[in-house]
Amino acid sequence: MSKSILLVKEFGPFPYGRYPSDGDYNGQAFREKILAPRLREAIDNEEVLLVNLDGYNRYGPSFLDEAFGGLIRESGFTPKEIESHLRYNHTLVKSVEILIKQRIAAAEQAGNQN
Repeated sequence: MSKSILLVKEFGPFPYGRYPSDGDYNGQAFREKILAPRLREAIDNEEVLLVNLDGYNRYGPSFLDEAFGGLIRESGFTPKEIESHLRYNHTLVKSVEILIKQRIAAAEQAGNQN
């Protein structure tokens, strides 16, 4: 079974920035308030969480890095948990998906060096 998050509907219409100082709809807030708790729930229930990023086309690297890379760096998820239980898509802007994958990989790599 899978669960989903429609980011712009559940979080905010203009996701931007890394930290709360960047505005209300920042990557840290999305990760802490929505993404990490829902991913933990999906893992606990042996489900897959789908994050649908449609509805906004200007996701910045800092937002995506903090939200998705931060799952490993800050929220304690393992790369295996993310690979097994998290999916994400943007119908129109596939580069968003590529950037998320890169930010997760970079967080994994940084964790392996520590």
